[in-house]
Amino acid sequence: MGSGNNPLDDEFLRVRMVLVVMLGAFLLLGGWLWHIQVRRGPSYEKDQIKQSIRRVRIPGVRGRMFDRAGVCLADNRPSYGVALYLEELRRPGNWDKTIDHVQGLVSNLETVLGLPAQLTREDIRSHIRKRLPLPLVVWRDLTDETLARFAEQASLIPGVDIQTDNVRLYPGGPLAAHVLGYVGRADIEQDEEEPYHYYLPEMMGRSGLEKSLDPVLRGEAGGRLMRVDVTGFRKYDFKQREPVGGKDVMLTLDARVQHAAEEALGGTPGAVVVMDPRNGDVLAMVSSPAFDPNRFVPAIRSEDWDILNNDPYKPLVNRAAAGGYAPGSTFKPVTALAALESHRASAGDLHNCPGYFQLGRATFRCWYHTGHNTLNMRQALERSCNVYFFNAGLAAGIGNLHEMATRMGLGSKTGIELDYEIAGLVPDEAWKLRQFNDGWRDGDTCNVSIGQGALVVSPLQMAMMTSLIANSGHLYRPRLVRGTREAGSGRFILQEPELVREMGWAPENIQLVRNGMKDVINGEQGTARRVALPNVTVAGKTGTAEFGRKEDRQRHAWMIAFAPFEQPRYAVVMLVDEGISGGETAAPRMQKLLSEIFNGAPAEGRG
Repeated sequence: MGSGNNPLDDEFLRVRMVLVVMLGAFLLLGGWLWHIQVRRGPSYEKDQIKQSIRRVRIPGVRGRMFDRAGVCLADNRPSYGVALYLEELRRPGNWDKTIDHVQGLVSNLETVLGLPAQLTREDIRSHIRKRLPLPLVVWRDLTDETLARFAEQASLIPGVDIQTDNVRLYPGGPLAAHVLGYVGRADIEQDEEEPYHYYLPEMMGRSGLEKSLDPVLRGEAGGRLMRVDVTGFRKYDFKQREPVGGKDVMLTLDARVQHAAEEALGGTPGAVVVMDPRNGDVLAMVSSPAFDPNRFVPAIRSEDWDILNNDPYKPLVNRAAAGGYAPGSTFKPVTALAALESHRASAGDLHNCPGYFQLGRATFRCWYHTGHNTLNMRQALERSCNVYFFNAGLAAGIGNLHEMATRMGLGSKTGIELDYEIAGLVPDEAWKLRQFNDGWRDGDTCNVSIGQGALVVSPLQMAMMTSLIANSGHLYRPRLVRGTREAGSGRFILQEPELVREMGWAPENIQLVRNGMKDVINGEQGTARRVALPNVTVAGKTGTAEFGRKEDRQRHAWMIAFAPFEQPRYAVVMLVDEGISGGETAAPRMQKLLSEIFNGAPAEGRG
C-alpha cells in the first residue's frame, strides 16, 4: 500500500484547529468581558449612577423689607397646595393607564375640596414627560376652609399630600406699592457648572425695589439630589444642600408718614415725596392711583393685568420718579439763586408788574392779570410774580439758569435705588440747536424762568431740590435703603448718607430765597397761606403748569414745602395731575399732610 495521507489524521487536525480557534475566541471574549466588567466596571457604574441622579434647585427664602421703625412692608407667607406623587400612583402597562388613574383621582378630589381643577390630560402627560420625579401640584394657595376639608376627608388618600411654598405678602396692600414693586415667577438661568434638572418655583423682582434689590433679597439657592429608576420615577432623596435666605432690608420710609401722604392725596392722580433734608432719606414716596402688589402673588390673572395696563391713569407708573412734568412756579427759587449767585441781580432790585411783560412783539402774562405793581425779589417769591422772574431770568441768562438747575440735581437721574427714573430736561442753547436746529431766544429764557417751556422734572428731583434749599446748600443723594442684615441676624448694618456736593451759596442769597418761601405761607399776600400750621413755621412755594392743548386748559398743581423753618426735618413735594392751581388744589392737601406729620412722632435723625 502507498504512504499517502491518512484521512483520520486530516480530520483530527481540522478538529484541533477548530478547537484552537474557539479557545482563542473564548479567551478574547473573556478578556473583553474582564475589561468591561472589572477594569471599566467602576467607570460604567459611575455613569449609571450619574444617569439615575436628578439635581433639584431649591430657592432661598426671600428677604423681607421693613420701614425705618421696624414695620414689615414686604414679608413671606406659606402657600398651601395639593400635590400628587406619581411614583405612588403609577399603574402597570403604558402611560395612559397611569394618566387615567390620575384623572380619576383628581375628579374625586374636586368633589371633596369643592374646587374645580384646571388640569387637562395633556397637562398630566407634559408633567410625566418633563418633571416626572417631582410632585404634580393640582391646586395652589388654598384657603383655610379648603385645607380643613382636605385634612378631614382626603389626607389619607395614597399619593396625595399638602405641599408648602413661600410666597410674597405685602401687609399694607397698596401702601408704598410703587416703591416696593412686586414679584413674579423667576426666569430659569442655567449658568451653573452642573445645571439642575429641575427648578422649584422661585420669586423674582419685577418692579420697584423688589427688582433693583433682587440680588440682595433672593439669597443663595440650595439643592437636592434624588435617585430615579429606569422609568424616571423618583425612588428616594439622598443628599441636600440647604439654601441661604436673602438679606432683610431696612428702608428709609416711615410707614406713618407714607400713610399720611397717601391719605392727603386721597386717590387723586398725582405724586408726593417726603425727604429728610439732613441726609437724603426718602420718608414717603406716593404715586396715585396705586395698585395692590398682592394681586401679583403667586401670579396675576390675565384679566387683572389687562385692567391695570388699560387704565388711562396708568396705576403701574411711578409718577414720583418716572413722571415728567413742567415745574411751573416751583422753579422760581432756582431762577432767583441763578440771578443772585451770578451777580446779575440783587435782593433790592425792583421791577414793576402791570400784569404782563412785553418782549418785542411777544406778550408774556403774569398769572395775576391786574399786576403786582413794584416788587423786590423777596416779595416776588411771596406773590409768585411772573413778570419779576422774566426780568430776573433774562438778567441771569440761560447759561446761568442751566448751570444752577443742573447743579441742584435737575436734568439728570438722582441715582435712587429704584429700577427706573427719568432724567428730565433742563434745556439750553445747545439742546435747542441739536433738537430743532434753531437758535435760542429770549422768549425761551422767559419760559424757563417760570418753570415752563421745555423744562421737565420729576417730583423726586423737586424733592431733592427742596431739601437743598431747606438745608442751605448741602446736596444729598435721595435714598430708600437705610441698611441690610444677613438672614437670621438681628442687627442691621446701616449705610452712611451720600453728600453729592456743597453748593457754596452766599449765606445772604440762600437766606433771601428761604425767607421768600417762608412768606409764601406766612406773609399777608402769600399764595399758600392756608398751609400755615399753628406751632410750626413752614416755608414753601406753589406752582401751576399748563400741559396739553391750550384750549383744554389742563394744569398740573404743585406745592413744595419744608419745615420747621429754622431746622428743617421734612422737605415735601406734592403734585396733583389735573388741578386748578397750586394754591387751590395742592396747598390744602399739603396742609393736611404736614398737620398729620407734626402731630405724630418725628422721623429719626441723620443716621
